Amino acid sequence: MWVAVGMLGLLALMGPPQARGSCPSQCSCSLHILSDGSKARTVVCSDPDMTLPPASVPPDTCRLCLERTALRRVPGEAFRSLDRLEQLWLPYNVLNELSALMLRGLRRLRELRLPGNRLAAFPWAALRDVPELRLLDLQANRLSTVPPEAARFLGNLTFLDLSSNQLMRLPQELLLTWVPMKAELFPPSHRARLVLGLQDNPWMCDCRLYDLVGLLEDWAPNLIFIEARLRCASPRSLAGVAFSQLELRKCQGPELRPGVASIRSPLGSTVFLRCGATGVPGPEMSWKRANGRPLNGTVHQEFSGDGTSWTLLGLPEVSHSDSGDYICQAKNFLGATETLISLLVTEPQTPAAPRGSPGALWARMGEGPEAAAYNNKLVARHVPHLAESAGLAATEPGVKEELGLQHLHLGAPGELSEGQVGSQTVRSLKVVGDTYHSASLVWKGPQAGNTTALNVLYAVFGQRNMRRVMVPPGKTSVTIEGLAPKTKYVACVCARGLLPRKEECVIFSTDEVVDAEGTQRLINVVVISVAAIIALPPTLLVCCGALRRRCRKCRSARSTEATGAYVNLERLGHSDDGSEELSRNSLSEADRLLSARSSLDSQALGTRGGRRLNEYFC
Repeated sequence: MWVAVGMLGLLALMGPPQARGSCPSQCSCSLHILSDGSKARTVVCSDPDMTLPPASVPPDTCRLCLERTALRRVPGEAFRSLDRLEQLWLPYNVLNELSALMLRGLRRLRELRLPGNRLAAFPWAALRDVPELRLLDLQANRLSTVPPEAARFLGNLTFLDLSSNQLMRLPQELLLTWVPMKAELFPPSHRARLVLGLQDNPWMCDCRLYDLVGLLEDWAPNLIFIEARLRCASPRSLAGVAFSQLELRKCQGPELRPGVASIRSPLGSTVFLRCGATGVPGPEMSWKRANGRPLNGTVHQEFSGDGTSWTLLGLPEVSHSDSGDYICQAKNFLGATETLISLLVTEPQTPAAPRGSPGALWARMGEGPEAAAYNNKLVARHVPHLAESAGLAATEPGVKEELGLQHLHLGAPGELSEGQVGSQTVRSLKVVGDTYHSASLVWKGPQAGNTTALNVLYAVFGQRNMRRVMVPPGKTSVTIEGLAPKTKYVACVCARGLLPRKEECVIFSTDEVVDAEGTQRLINVVVISVAAIIALPPTLLVCCGALRRRCRKCRSARSTEATGAYVNLERLGHSDDGSEELSRNSLSEADRLLSARSSLDSQALGTRGGRRLNEYFC
């Protein structure tokens, strides 16, 4: 009787047969009472030969654990009948594929554990079928990326373990969902508290981890890391460096630097188009034509110290086909931006004057391949007025005229023959003397002899106005007056009617005079100082010797001893009043010189013992 009653109680506890179902043969089933008095069934399957989930799992199962089996994939809706399932554990299998429908019907599921598998991807969109999910464990898989859309399905989680995968970075959208958990204070029971496992991943430390590093800097009660000491794996320069030691910059989209929007260039010249952009990480720069044609040039990349990326497009020997719009593009993972640069190739400028006229020769100077070898110094040139070209011979030689100038390179002498130019070229021009306000020029006359009249053109270096001095034939020197001191000048000497060549011009400066005088004064000071140093010891020695002799003479009482200390004495005579008087009747030239030298000494001695000493010292 008691046995029958016990059996009936056990059957009541297990429920009706259609609710209980049968336990799979490869699994073990257990029944336990929850804290609220309800019954929960646990099914554990660990058969190493199992390749698919069991089909006959009791529908009242609350916890299903399939571990250390040969499961490689989970087909769609494999657990749809388990509407009471709250915990699905699939640890340490060989799973490499999960269906996007595997969680269909599991509205009560709260835990999904998949550690120790071979998952290279996870169906994040399947999480929309489990609104009550709070724990997701993907530890020790092969996940290399988390897509940005995954952030939409992870908002209700309180535990997320992504450790020991192959993650190099996390999407910005996911990081932004975690930032408020650090800033805001939630009640201890609020579900916004999150436990994260991110350790043991090969993190690429660049600007995309800026927010993650910020989350790890300070402790927050609502955001807890299983292991907070994360380390970099790349780049190589940061391998092994802890996140706490990083100084990362926030990511920024590319921003182009303003520059030239339109360029005009003559036909056959070389054109360089330059474009710069900033961004974090540094943007990739590229060029393309707006009309789709291929580029006819080379591209060079440069990086400046302020983080700006530069690209340089070189177009050699441009033609009319190179005219058009060129697009410079800067791109990084945050986006791309473009700018347009227009190039217009024009015809080279040609002079309007006849080819044989002097004006045409001046206009062609510095242009064309014939003049390329001469364009190495920029000077001022003389452009005579057409009205006075006929009256140059009547101008008085030596008269100064102020003429207009233009800046250009000295070039070849136009279409004059080489023999004609060489016979009228001024040679060996140089400045031989100058003062504060003048300069003297000398030269060797042209080979044509004394029949060539010359012009001396001079101006302040860099100014556009020039003065001319006309020099008569046969003269090989001239002095330019009225110059400003400490000023740089350019002067040219050339035959009238011809253009000055490079060797017929000289550049000089009137500050050389000031420098020369200052140098001379310095030399004088040095010489006097050296002479004083050399002459001072002998002078002191002579003075000291004379002073000692003077002292000995003063201490001597006899006049005969005093006389031995003098070079020469003049005869003393007695005057009528009994005083001694100096006789100056017969002084020789040596005596006169001696008297003049010693007159001050005799006056300084005065009288001694009532007797005036008429003595002269050497």
